[in-house]
Amino acid sequence: MDFAYYLRTVLGIVRRNALLFAVVVAVAVVLGVVVTLLMTPRYEAQTRVLIEDQADQIIEGSDLQQVGAGWDTERFLQTQLGILQSRSVARKVVQSGRFDKDPAFFEAMGSAMPEQTEGAKIDDVRREAAMALLMRSMSVELPRDSRIATITVETRDPQLTARIANLFADRFVEYNLERKYESSAYARKFLADQLDEARRNVTQSEKELNQFARVAGLIRMGNESRSQSSESTLSVTNDTLVQLNSAAARATAERIAAQDRWETFRNQPALSIPEVNSNSAIMDLTTEKSKAEGQLAELLATHRDDYPTVRSKRAEIAELDKRIERIATALKNSARLDFQAAQKKEQSLVGRVDNLREDALEEQDRGVQFSVLKRVADTNRALYESLLSRYNQLSASAGSASNNVTIVDRADVPRAPSSPNLLLNLVLAFLGGIVAAAMAIAAREILDDAVRSPEDVERKLGLTLLGLIPRVKGADVGQELDDGRSGVSEAYRSLVTNLRYSTARGLPNVLAVTSSRQGEGKTTTSYVLASEIARLGKRVLLVDADLRRPTLHRELNGRGKSGLTDVLTGEAALEQAIVRSDAIPTLDNLTALPLPPDPALILGSDRLTEFVQSVRSQYDVVVLDCPPLLGLADAPLLTKHADAVLFVIDGSSFHRGAVKSALRRLALVNAKVLGVVLNRFSPKTGDQDYSYYSYSYYSYGKDD
Repeated sequence: MDFAYYLRTVLGIVRRNALLFAVVVAVAVVLGVVVTLLMTPRYEAQTRVLIEDQADQIIEGSDLQQVGAGWDTERFLQTQLGILQSRSVARKVVQSGRFDKDPAFFEAMGSAMPEQTEGAKIDDVRREAAMALLMRSMSVELPRDSRIATITVETRDPQLTARIANLFADRFVEYNLERKYESSAYARKFLADQLDEARRNVTQSEKELNQFARVAGLIRMGNESRSQSSESTLSVTNDTLVQLNSAAARATAERIAAQDRWETFRNQPALSIPEVNSNSAIMDLTTEKSKAEGQLAELLATHRDDYPTVRSKRAEIAELDKRIERIATALKNSARLDFQAAQKKEQSLVGRVDNLREDALEEQDRGVQFSVLKRVADTNRALYESLLSRYNQLSASAGSASNNVTIVDRADVPRAPSSPNLLLNLVLAFLGGIVAAAMAIAAREILDDAVRSPEDVERKLGLTLLGLIPRVKGADVGQELDDGRSGVSEAYRSLVTNLRYSTARGLPNVLAVTSSRQGEGKTTTSYVLASEIARLGKRVLLVDADLRRPTLHRELNGRGKSGLTDVLTGEAALEQAIVRSDAIPTLDNLTALPLPPDPALILGSDRLTEFVQSVRSQYDVVVLDCPPLLGLADAPLLTKHADAVLFVIDGSSFHRGAVKSALRRLALVNAKVLGVVLNRFSPKTGDQDYSYYSYSYYSYGKDD
């Protein structure tokens, strides 16, 4: 179901209960007017104060309230509002305004002035009563992301209202200043006590530090600042150890380099060492040798080996080789000498470092204790200086009064009452009336079990709706039926069509038509159904089975003096009692005449079973116009012989309870209820706007 359906349902319910809705709303509005006129006028005044976030500092750099944080600022402001609404401020307002002694104040507050009570002083009782009245009449509002608070006071007296609002603001400012004075005095006393203790701690810690340094032999450098770490204070031993350790590290590096150089030279011929070959002296001698060898080659080209010049040149070359060998050997030996010198230097420095290490470790242990004492002394001195600076600041500012609360707007005497508001009360009364009317309508609908709409048939009864017969206004139903294109005629033809497709075999062979009570249209429905089915070419028998209030014989203009009663009692044969229809050849009628003294006795006999079996075989469709179900035993006796039961409901005035009772009686005889015909249905009586059920479209082409 979509939104449109629910909307139509609601509008239908409101339309059906329009009178109840209007009455409830009207009563609510009238009550609103009366109550408004009877209410005592009240006046409202407002004062606005600015609350700036700030915090007192006792130790410089440390705030008691870190108001920079957003959540803490909000907490600070809420605390200020709590103070403004506290009993302390209210007591100051009572004292400054002398409200506990003013009868006009209690009268304006709508309360009687307290009299003498046992066990308590009258002044205390009146003061407490005045405070309670003030706190009830005052409210404070602080908008989000704002520091301007609005103090609102409401009483019966306009002058008193403005006066109270301004007194609350003044006393709040005064109370805030008093808190600051008290806080400053407490802070100075606290800091003075802390300064004395800090001074004693500084003296003691400095004395212990100097005494330990003297005993341990530690020297405190004159340029050493108190902020330096403990590692910055070193003795002469530590300085020497650091220097020797650095020198030993450098000597080790030099020894490793010299050793690597010597290891490279040791196992190689001197002249195969690149460093030797690159020596300038070696290079000069090698060049000179090359020249001599060139000259020797030229001489050998023209002279023999024993030639004097050749021998002289060979001797020169040999001398050059010796010189080159001597220089190369000297260079190679220099690498060994360098390694040995570096090794001795390293050993000497390492020995000195080892000798000083034990002394340095002992001194380091003493330095740890010295550092601890020094940090204690530095901490005590820093605390002392911080406390002294803060104490001087508080002393200097003790005479100046700073307040974080400022009055922005003072309250004026209100010119008109704030309540009652006639327009607002009328709107509220109107809305309340709508709610009350809706609740009344809802309760009425819950208690109402009427079946008014097609949806009610399926939702409340759980039955299939086979036909919807419109209500006829200002015209005879017979005239509507005579008009083949009227809405009623089309509705009945639609019912026949639905019956044809309601079962797998088509139209039921024996169809019983009944209702829960008399006058719901079952007889008309039976007659029209039989006529419409017969017009389809079916052989139809219409049986008036209502042996208590028969009507078919009147429609036949007195024909059919013998009827169902005579057939069941054996007084007449079926062929003798049947009345043929003049207008429809395939339609036969059987009246209920004559009326028996005990219809239930006749209908409960075996002759009824034989009768139904007989007509079942002779006709295509047998329509039984049965009596109502409630209060009579006749209908169940008839419906149990039918193949299907068509239940007729009066859509204009029927209730679910009656239908449920009738359906239970049918269930006792295992009757098969095929569906429901909702007769005399008016779209306006339903929960929705059933304009599509108006059957106006059935008249399409009527005037063409």
